[in-house]
Amino acid sequence: MPLLAYKECHILSPQQLRKLSEHKYSCFSASLLDPLLQPWWNWLVAQTPLWLAPNLITIVGLILNIVTTLILICYSPNGVEAPPRWTCALCALGLFVYQSLDSIDGKQARRTNTSSPLGELFDHGCDSISTIFVALSACISCQLGHYPNWLFFQCFCAIALFYCAHWQTYVSGTMRFGRIDVTEAQFSIIAIHLVSAALGPEIWLTKIPIVGVSWNYTILVFITFGYTLNIINFLKMFIEGGSGKNGSSVAGTSVLSPSIPLTLVVLPALIIAQKSPENIFTEHASVYILAFGMVAAKITNKLVIAHMTKAEMEYLDWSLLGPTLLFLNQYFNCILPEIWLLWFALAWGTQDLLRYCSQVCLEICQHLRIDLFRIPYSPKGSITTSVGSQSNLGADKNGGASHRKSKSKAH
Repeated sequence: MPLLAYKECHILSPQQLRKLSEHKYSCFSASLLDPLLQPWWNWLVAQTPLWLAPNLITIVGLILNIVTTLILICYSPNGVEAPPRWTCALCALGLFVYQSLDSIDGKQARRTNTSSPLGELFDHGCDSISTIFVALSACISCQLGHYPNWLFFQCFCAIALFYCAHWQTYVSGTMRFGRIDVTEAQFSIIAIHLVSAALGPEIWLTKIPIVGVSWNYTILVFITFGYTLNIINFLKMFIEGGSGKNGSSVAGTSVLSPSIPLTLVVLPALIIAQKSPENIFTEHASVYILAFGMVAAKITNKLVIAHMTKAEMEYLDWSLLGPTLLFLNQYFNCILPEIWLLWFALAWGTQDLLRYCSQVCLEICQHLRIDLFRIPYSPKGSITTSVGSQSNLGADKNGGASHRKSKSKAH
């Protein structure tokens, strides 16, 4: 009976919390830009007050990224209308600030001796949400709404590849970043925003004289090339096998098991968009992507927790309620207007994601006896190490094995 009551009130079991305490972060990166940006990140973290909690740095960057993207969406919800140039410039600034803050949160954790497994989890969680907004803002900025199928492909590829990055980590135990990865993708998107701000978003619809195709098609080619590289690296996982017993995942489960939750998000999204009699995706692209993106962020967070706690991942989730209702509504010839259910799916998925993340953070904070957004003490050794450690900050982009920056395979 006590165990049953515990399960009803808690998301993480005592065994998962114990495994989480033992978790050690493992990462391999071959990024081209990361070494070049180290001086900027080291200087930035040196200016950061020692009392500023690493997770607070992360969440501030995420909020700025979301707000700037929502402003862009307000002016061009479907990526068809040309948004004002200043909104594109604002998105570029928001993404740059987010990228910079997301790169120093782990350095700040190491600098203040406050690294914890919660830092890594919190960072991954913020990145799972940021992926949705970054991908959507890039598509709007280069007017991809004129090609709805490409818009769907680009946004859902970004979401799926971020999930696959953590799927690979769940299987091998080590997060791997290629030479062209999240940092390169982020700065490419910043460049797209800056071009739109300088020349106007309409520039992407003009034809290239010799080739005869629009400039945004050129962007699609380069982005798809980047996706292909990441997919190839991801598929190597199945050849190498997992780090568990008999080539299984870190939790001892099948290396294919994480494909089920991902399929339950992407496949219904594709079917609903293609079969909609009201052209729900074409008419309400941003709301559609955000609604399904929240569901994808939820299952990605569950995958990260499964990896860090070496536990089996659950396949079904309450966040799938919205997509399920949309699917059933189509099956019964749209009893309700699809836009009503789409807004419900967005609201439900958002509150479910926030509730889940809040509860998990609360449980981990209670277990580790730490605060989420506050350093409630003078960081041990911070005075003596804050200067001397600066020379070592460049050795790790995020300054700590248990609080490194989460990078997606296609951010």
